[in-house]
Amino acid sequence: MGICFLQVEGLTKSYGDRVLFGDISFGIDQGEKVGLVARNGTGKSTFLDILTGRESPDSGSVIWRNGIHVGYLEQLPPLDSDLDAVDYAAPDCPEGIDPSEWDGADRARQLLGQFGIDDMTLPVCKMSGGQAKRVALAKVLLTEPDMLILDEPTNHLDIEIVEWLEKYLQRKNVTLLLVTHDRWTLDNVCNRIIELEAETLYSFDGNYDYYLTKRTERMENREAELARVRNLLRTELDWMRRQPQARGSKAKYRIDNFYDLEARSHGRAAEKNVALDVAAGYIGSKIFEARNVSKAFGDKVILNDWSYTFARYEKVGVVGANGAGKSTFIKILLNKLAPDSGTVDVGQTIRWGYYSQEGMVDFNENDKVIDAVRKITDRVRIDDKTSLTAQQFLTRFLFSPKDQQKFISKLSGGERRRLYLATVLMQEPNFLVLDEPTNDLDIMTLAVLEDYLANFKGCVIVVSHDRYFLDRVADHLFVFEGNGVIKDFPGDYSTYRHCVAQQRAAERKEAEAARATRKPEPRQSRRQEEKRKMTFKEKREYETLEKRLEELASERTELEERMNSGLLGHEELAQAGHRIEEVIAETDASEMRLLELMELM
Repeated sequence: MGICFLQVEGLTKSYGDRVLFGDISFGIDQGEKVGLVARNGTGKSTFLDILTGRESPDSGSVIWRNGIHVGYLEQLPPLDSDLDAVDYAAPDCPEGIDPSEWDGADRARQLLGQFGIDDMTLPVCKMSGGQAKRVALAKVLLTEPDMLILDEPTNHLDIEIVEWLEKYLQRKNVTLLLVTHDRWTLDNVCNRIIELEAETLYSFDGNYDYYLTKRTERMENREAELARVRNLLRTELDWMRRQPQARGSKAKYRIDNFYDLEARSHGRAAEKNVALDVAAGYIGSKIFEARNVSKAFGDKVILNDWSYTFARYEKVGVVGANGAGKSTFIKILLNKLAPDSGTVDVGQTIRWGYYSQEGMVDFNENDKVIDAVRKITDRVRIDDKTSLTAQQFLTRFLFSPKDQQKFISKLSGGERRRLYLATVLMQEPNFLVLDEPTNDLDIMTLAVLEDYLANFKGCVIVVSHDRYFLDRVADHLFVFEGNGVIKDFPGDYSTYRHCVAQQRAAERKEAEAARATRKPEPRQSRRQEEKRKMTFKEKREYETLEKRLEELASERTELEERMNSGLLGHEELAQAGHRIEEVIAETDASEMRLLELMELM
């Protein structure tokens, strides 16, 4: 057992007659990386607010280890500060340190640059939601907490930044509680998954893939148990319905057992998923053709003489860095923005379905859920033989009759996303354009949406940073490389990233070969060779490296002991071997840097 950082006992929280969770207990030890998953509306954000003291439970206790520093990234950080990005994100100078030697601002600039914040003089309150979220994430990481609580940190991040964050969380000796819909991140980072479901918390020691297996087993066992109880209940019900005198002399325990079985028969079955079975409208042979399209804003080129002809049932993923022009590209396709030159020709049968980040604001906050749907239509066609009322259709999107009477202003972020998706699909589009559809949709809904899109009888363009989602949906990719360049990659995202990694490795190899053939630099003068003193920043780096080398040595010993124990399976053995290679590589690099610093002592 490690050192316990957080212990939760008997936690209960409800709003009116709605119980979010009841009497749950769990702990998180130092070094654990825990992923929290749950359906939208089950109380994930409330749960985190209780853990961090922003909200109180109805009962139970939350006990933190004394002296640990916790960094919390909220899903929607309150960024109303007039400070610029650097001043906002830079950590405070510790007591006893000369402020003129403190490198907090330099570290902030470096990390903000990695996060794609170009204008660091802009006040945080004037930034877009995506920029502000990245600044808030940088601030949390720069405080170097003992434990991180991150609520949807990958929203609004480029894929490359998400991959950087994954490596940081894998490598960093930090305890973690992570809420994210990004299944790759859960799989790559977390060594334990906890799930809030049916007011209860379940814990699984393993990554996300292991959790899925065990969750399926739990659901199957629950269904089997309910079926067994209901069969017994039918037998006992027949007995209970006999004449009272026929059962008057029977044992009281059998009567009690009947009522116990009746209560258990109402137990919760496997949770329902969103039913995405709306028919697509007819789509003709002429889809969409762009000819020599160009678009620029001043010196910033978005599209440069781009041409493309869409085929029927084509499914395209759009990837690229934030600011590369993906949203502008979508608006030109939808005729919401005119190109500077070129033409866009859309087939007469095309019916657009546009799911965007901005579309959420189209809802009237004072409308009820059912009213928002009825404004579009009272009946929704499922197929040629089936149509549903607005109420029935909303039920398929997991809005109960009671939920349909809620005002939109009272919905959670995930519920609003689900309602928005329903209003897009109910209009029977045959060309879906989805701009970041995975933000705020829970994992279970994402899985259903992926299956729906894979079988969708129409065209799809999806802009997403969710690598798993892209792999499931897209047949090929439009890669925005900047300066108006769009490359068509004929494969899924995993294949694309593999090709990029190979290309970069080849470029590094060429650069190393070029450096090896360079002539040595002229010898420095004696004055230049005089030893300088180590700066405060280098002293801090030296101390950090010493500590890190001890951690790496300890981890390597532990890994070798596990590999030699004979208790690991084939997959676990491979993972441990891969991790040892990473540990050795990091140890070599750290030792080399330590030697360089030692020369300055």
